Amino acid sequence: MKNIIKSKLESGETVIGSIVSVNSPDIVEVLALAGFDFIFIDNEHGPLNIETTANLIRAAEARACTPIVRVPENDPIIILKTLDIGAFGIHVPQINSREDATEMVKAAKYYPLGERGTAFPRSSGYGLYARDKNIKETNSETLLIPHIENIKGVENLKEILATTGLDIVFIGPYDLSQSLGIPGQLTHPLLEEKITYSLAMIKAAGLIAGIFASSVEDAQQRIKQGFRYILYSMDTIMLSKIARSELSQLKK
Repeated sequence: MKNIIKSKLESGETVIGSIVSVNSPDIVEVLALAGFDFIFIDNEHGPLNIETTANLIRAAEARACTPIVRVPENDPIIILKTLDIGAFGIHVPQINSREDATEMVKAAKYYPLGERGTAFPRSSGYGLYARDKNIKETNSETLLIPHIENIKGVENLKEILATTGLDIVFIGPYDLSQSLGIPGQLTHPLLEEKITYSLAMIKAAGLIAGIFASSVEDAQQRIKQGFRYILYSMDTIMLSKIARSELSQLKK
């Protein structure tokens, strides 16, 4: 298994993905064909689950787009199942301490890096891949992406970043604004202060910084700041914006 966006990031490129929140392999294919580097399948919010996600992963792979999944919580069984169905990386919400980050790595990596259980799921070619080679490649290629989206995570960021096994550290501006007592105020100076501080810490630790951007202008600003993993908008938002815009023109 070769993780295309991991290779791009290692070569210094910026990667851009979008959120998929509905159970539609067709939407995954459309976003992949549009040119997104990765698809972010959201199992934290909305109706998606392990079974529906498996087909969304297949759709992304069919169009040479990297499937990344956000799990609903830092639970070893959920992480195991998500990786077993073929996710090339996982986002884990609310990583607020080094202990949280350590548990995430233990659940996602095989020995000697972690404690992930072995079986014969889709990620192992249903048992047809050479076991030792598959374990080694999976440990190397799977992206682990903790969410820093709470003031506790920001306060403990130095210790979190010291955890071996992390690849990208993702800042969630909406939840972070909530924990700061300024929910949804994405241009508030306090939120921007915490984002800027976190970005500097992540880069100093030699890791990739990621963030969500809700507009083209926001994404461009974040790239200029130094974020190289950009999660841009989501399927339903982009559809609703285009539908409203074009319908308003038709009704003029």
